[in-house]
Amino acid sequence: MSSTDGDNVRARGSIRIAVTTTLEAVAGEHSRPAVFLYTSYIHALEQMGLAPVLITPAHSPAAIASLLNACCGIVLSGGEDVEPSRYGEKPSPALGATLRERDEMEFTALDCALQRDMPVFGICRGCQVLNVHFGGSLYQDIDTERPGHLLHQQLAPWGQSTHAATVRPDSLLRRIIGTDELHINSFHHQAVKELGRDLRVVARADDGLVEAIEHESRAWVLGVQWHPERGEAAAPDTDPDRRLFASFRDAVRQYADERREQVGIEAGLAR
Repeated sequence: MSSTDGDNVRARGSIRIAVTTTLEAVAGEHSRPAVFLYTSYIHALEQMGLAPVLITPAHSPAAIASLLNACCGIVLSGGEDVEPSRYGEKPSPALGATLRERDEMEFTALDCALQRDMPVFGICRGCQVLNVHFGGSLYQDIDTERPGHLLHQQLAPWGQSTHAATVRPDSLLRRIIGTDELHINSFHHQAVKELGRDLRVVARADDGLVEAIEHESRAWVLGVQWHPERGEAAAPDTDPDRRLFASFRDAVRQYADERREQVGIEAGLAR
């Protein structure tokens, strides 16, 4: 690691983390493309003492790599469907909106994060991106490909939990939240189908659908199918969703500390 990398690592309480965004093709009074992200992601992360840096589909691969060098973790946010060609399938008639530029940005950013071995938190689409990145596939549309008794595109308000999920006992997720059962919101019509390599399922809904995955060997690479950022800001510290963000923050801090230490070692060797 170079000394430049070390200069980019902030003191505790203001550590930068990357958050992926999407584009709206027509926005504003001039009807031009604009970057879009729900502010709930930023609020949830700032409450944990983190400083979000937005990574957009408008950035070049070189800019994405540079921005990731300044960060100590990444959040893959929710949004459009992943282009099915990325997991070797043709589009289903029930496929939702896709955005090639976002796919390219997000897979590039995830590559950069994994190369740097930094914490990765995938939320909704972000969970699906993680799975596809490691060679897995997705149900392009749950209702037509895997109909069940649960409604995974809830009609209830976005901060409200609508169904349960069972958590795997021997998992990072279980250690974080401290319970075997979750009550979660649900706003997705796609989900993990074939699991990616080196990943494991760590939570399932009552109908068997995958609700969370994590990497088998990396320290903190976790994807959840629900939206923990939507109710977390007003939740008590014991709330599972708040614990998720707190654990991500702790992993980011540890990564930053280790990076500072490595930079110090390299600086000493260079003298």
